[in-house]
Amino acid sequence: MDPARVEAVRSRLPSPDDAEVLAQHFRLLADPVRLRMVYSLLEAGELCVGDLAAVVGSSESATSHQLRQLRLAGLVRTRKEGRTVHYRIADTHVRLLLDVAVEHYLHEHEDHG
Repeated sequence: MDPARVEAVRSRLPSPDDAEVLAQHFRLLADPVRLRMVYSLLEAGELCVGDLAAVVGSSESATSHQLRQLRLAGLVRTRKEGRTVHYRIADTHVRLLLDVAVEHYLHEHEDHG
């Protein structure tokens, strides 16, 4: 065993609490419907619940429930206009994360397809 190497790696790991939050974000994005919602918001910039539900082929109630989870996790933000709530991606890091995931998927698919 190499204690110095173990400690060097350990010092660069996320804390257990941070790792739990990150894992929760990945679990949220692992759902196909939520993933399509996030992509839709990335493409449109901003959508209300009704429009987003129509885009992904889900009910407004189900879409609203999924958006609430994404909002609580800090992945989407809202803007209210009268009685209508518009949703958008919270920051550019979400797009970067998904772009890298898609690039990885396509690379793996091309190599093994």
